[in-house]
Amino acid sequence: MGVVSFLTHFSPKPSLPLLSPSLRRATVHFRRPIACRSMEQPPPSLHSLTQRLSNHNLRTPLRLQDLNWDHSFVRELPADPRTDSIPREVLHACYTRLSPSAQVDNPQLVAWSQPAADLLDLDHKEFERPDFPLFFSGASPLVGALPYAQCYGGHQFGTWAGQLGDGRAITLGEILNSKSERWELQLKGAGKTPYSRFADGLAVLRSSVREFLCSEAMHHLGIPTTRALCLVSTGKLVTRDMFYDGNPKEESGAIVCRVAQSFLRFGSYQIHAARGDEDLGLVRVLADYTIKHHFPHIENMSKSESLSFCTGNEDHSVVDLTSNKYAAWVVEIAERTASLIAKWQGVGFTHGVLNTDNMSILGLTIDYGPFGFLDAFDPKFTPNTTDLPGRRYCFANQPDIGLWNVAQFTTTLQAADLINEKEANYAMERYGTRFMDDYQVIMTKKLGLPKYNKQLINKLLTNMAVDKVDYTNFFRTLSNVKADTSIPDEELLVPLKSVLLDIGKERKEAWTSWLKTYVHELSTSGISDEERKTSMDLVNPKYILRNYLCQTAIDAAEIGDFEEVQRLLKLVEHPFDEQPGMEKYARLPPAWAYRPGVCMLSCSS
Repeated sequence: MGVVSFLTHFSPKPSLPLLSPSLRRATVHFRRPIACRSMEQPPPSLHSLTQRLSNHNLRTPLRLQDLNWDHSFVRELPADPRTDSIPREVLHACYTRLSPSAQVDNPQLVAWSQPAADLLDLDHKEFERPDFPLFFSGASPLVGALPYAQCYGGHQFGTWAGQLGDGRAITLGEILNSKSERWELQLKGAGKTPYSRFADGLAVLRSSVREFLCSEAMHHLGIPTTRALCLVSTGKLVTRDMFYDGNPKEESGAIVCRVAQSFLRFGSYQIHAARGDEDLGLVRVLADYTIKHHFPHIENMSKSESLSFCTGNEDHSVVDLTSNKYAAWVVEIAERTASLIAKWQGVGFTHGVLNTDNMSILGLTIDYGPFGFLDAFDPKFTPNTTDLPGRRYCFANQPDIGLWNVAQFTTTLQAADLINEKEANYAMERYGTRFMDDYQVIMTKKLGLPKYNKQLINKLLTNMAVDKVDYTNFFRTLSNVKADTSIPDEELLVPLKSVLLDIGKERKEAWTSWLKTYVHELSTSGISDEERKTSMDLVNPKYILRNYLCQTAIDAAEIGDFEEVQRLLKLVEHPFDEQPGMEKYARLPPAWAYRPGVCMLSCSS
């Protein structure tokens, strides 16, 4: 099942022609590439694993003033000569140097992530410092930091929007940890930048709680993502028109400290190509920087590795990735993006705003705005009120949108003469292959099947859509089904009665028919029910960050009670565990959860 057929099966007819005819020709031939040698990295050796464990044990917790700052982005890339925050077009530069400027009044630490702190080797006692909220609200400068806002552009809802940039995010700099890993710290909601346009550069507690929690939730679900170190309330009010309906209100302000190895996006390269010959060279400069620091294996790739691939086109032409590092780079970006979106589809996550400026060059989930996990399974679900007219970014469209975005990125690299058309088409072909490879593996594991069964899985998703079955709870409960073909038809639905609610006779018959086929398939695996349940429960979470759970924590935080935010953080750190006593967090959303502002949000969120 290719990306195109995935959409044909589940999504409404798109209101926009997502793929041009030439791109469709480039992506329908999803043949597995023929390679002289696999590009996949070998599994780590026992020695390397032992070394990693040793390094972890030798890690010395650091105080804030002892963090090992390094500023490769600022040091190696061209800067805006101005350092003010006046909105303007920033030309011939990748960033603008400026400091956080958000006003604070007795800022408070709302919550912090221990696993994220460990990435930085940061001593946990540092979060108890009375001045910690001042540092991470931007009110007091961190020793060694060199803050800046990044310049980028992007396609928004399929239309080129020109310069966008970090309108309310300010990167403090890069930290090298004890394992020589590079991590950027970024304050979101830290004040105006030249890229703020007509906005105030601030963030509200509502959206910041959501980003903080979901960043960590996604990581613990095993999905590549930016991380969140901490969340600080500013003590100031921020005016927001949440529904863009002319009824603004004051909300509590907040700042979340995001952590990632890089915040570079597709749009970081697009903006320079869009400005023509004068800035086109910056695409190569930025690409070289990115490969050097974030894809060093490509920089060090030897021609002796002979990575040549058939393209899958009728002429059986060959792409040699060792002859052009930029071609190898874009192929890896395409594959990382495809793998990421396959993971989203597996867990039922809908990003909501898949503009090219929200596409990480590292294949990370980035920029948590009006996101949402599926409750009742609806392929057309979008959590973004701005997306409602065309549902461009609905759940079922995400794989195709990912491909469309990769196509825009390859166009940028072609404009800069870094790759040719054949290499661009091959990258998109690899996107399709990688997406379907990963998606099939994920769905096979979710169902506990011995091998991928397209017809069985398609029929299941159709049934779930018809009956609006809760996506997370269904797959978690499915592990209770026994691989016993002697079970009478009238008893087959018993293990699923808690998730198949209010279905009539005709629908019961449809589900019984599906279960008979499913049980027969399970019976051929030779795996015990207990083993299968254990393996299925490791890939089907019991707990996800449902929007109504976020809203409950937000409501409490807005009156100064941060315990529910902290409780939810601990919950989502172990999404696959039963966690006795926490069962209420796995319940279906209550009726109030379907009101505007909870189940669906706007881009201002």
